[in-house]
Amino acid sequence: MTHFGIVCPNSTGHLNTMFPLGQELQRRGHRVTLFGKLDIEAKVIAAGLEFRAIGESEFPRGSVAKSFGELGKLSGREALSYTVNLVRKNAEVLLRDAPKLMKEAGVEALLVDQVSPEGGAVADYLGIPFVTICSAVVLNREESVPPFSTNWNYNPNLLGRLRNRLGYQVLKRVTKPVTKVINDYRQEWKLPAQSNPNQRYSQLAQISQQPAELEFPREELPECFHFTGPYHYSSRREPIAFPWEKLTDKPLIYASMGTLQNRLVEVFQTIASACEGLEAQLVISLGGSASPESLPKLPGNPLVVEYAPQLELLQKASLTITHAGLNTTLESLNNGVPMVAIPVANDQPGVAARIAWTGAGEAVPLKKLNVSKLRVAVEKVFKEDSYKQNALRLQEAIKRAGGVQRAADIIEQAVSTGKPVLA
Repeated sequence: MTHFGIVCPNSTGHLNTMFPLGQELQRRGHRVTLFGKLDIEAKVIAAGLEFRAIGESEFPRGSVAKSFGELGKLSGREALSYTVNLVRKNAEVLLRDAPKLMKEAGVEALLVDQVSPEGGAVADYLGIPFVTICSAVVLNREESVPPFSTNWNYNPNLLGRLRNRLGYQVLKRVTKPVTKVINDYRQEWKLPAQSNPNQRYSQLAQISQQPAELEFPREELPECFHFTGPYHYSSRREPIAFPWEKLTDKPLIYASMGTLQNRLVEVFQTIASACEGLEAQLVISLGGSASPESLPKLPGNPLVVEYAPQLELLQKASLTITHAGLNTTLESLNNGVPMVAIPVANDQPGVAARIAWTGAGEAVPLKKLNVSKLRVAVEKVFKEDSYKQNALRLQEAIKRAGGVQRAADIIEQAVSTGKPVLA
C-alpha cells in the first residue's frame, strides 16, 4: 500500500474536498498524511487522517483565522492580490520544510491541490509521483476560456480570445511572486524552470471535482484530465446546532457567502432587502463572520445563524444565494437547487460565469450589487422553471461523473503504474 501526502490550502473549501479523498484512500488500505498549519490539526485528526505541521514558527495557532479574517474584508483585485501573497508565503515555507518532513514520514506519493502548485515541485525534487486535484474551478489556461478571476462570458471568437489573452497577461503579472518562489527552488534543486503555469500540474492525472457539464468547452486540456464530479459532500462534518423548529412551510431560500469572503456585512442587508415580501423563508448563514446579535435588524425578518448545517438545508432549499464558491455551488447542484451568485473574489467570478452559462442560475457581480438588481435576479430564478430544470440536469451529470470512488481509482492507477491515466 502507498503512503500519500496531501498538500492544499488550509481553508474549509479545500479541506472539504481533500478529506473525502484521503478517507477513501484509507478505506482502501493506504496511509494518508496532510501537511499543513497548526490551526487545522484538530480538523485533520477529526477527519481520521494523519497530520504533520509545516511552518510552526511562521504560522502559530491563530494565524489562519487572522489572515482569513483580513481576506474576508476584501473583494476584487485587492482580495486576489492578498490571496497571491498568502500563496507565496505558504509556498516559501512548504518548499523549505516539506522535503525533509516528507522523507522522514516516508511519503511515497502526493495529492496536490491545483491552488498549491509548489507541491508539484516538492514531488519532483523527491522523485515521487503526484496527482493534481482541482478543488477550485479548473485553472488550466487556454485562450478560448476566460481567466478564472473574471466573470467574462464564454466567447471563443477572435475578440473573445484577444480579451482572454490580455486577461492572462494581467494574471501572470499578479501571480509573478508565486512563480518566482517556485522557480527559485527548482533552480536550487537542479530542476527545469516552469514558465507556463500548466506545466506545474501532474502529467499522470489531473482530477476536477466539477462535472464536465459545468465547465466551458475546452480545447487544450491534457489527455490525463478527468472530471469526476464532487466528493466533498461525503466527508464527515461536525454537527451544527440549528433552530429547525423555526422553519416554516414556505419555500426556503438559503443564503451564504461562505467562510472566507463573508465579512461584507452590507451584502447580507442587501440580500434580506431583495427577498423581502417574497412568498419564501430566507435563512442566512454568516459563516462565522459575525454573530446574529451583532447585526442590525434585517428587512423581512430572516432567520440568521452564525453557522448553518448547509448540506441538510440544501435538501430543503428552493434557491441558494451564494458567493459562488465551488463547494457551495456543487452542493447546491448535487441537490438540484438553482442559484443566484454574488461573486466576491478569486475564482468566484469564474464559477458564477459558469452558473449563468449553464442556465442553472444568474450572477450579480459585487460591484453592481444593489437591492433592485438582486431582487430581479432572485425573482427570475425563484419563479422561472428553466433554472430548476438546468440545476436538475447538472444534478444528473454529477451522479454520472463517478465521484470519490472514480477519483480514487484514477489516483491508484496513476501511482501504481507511473503512467498517465487517460480520460
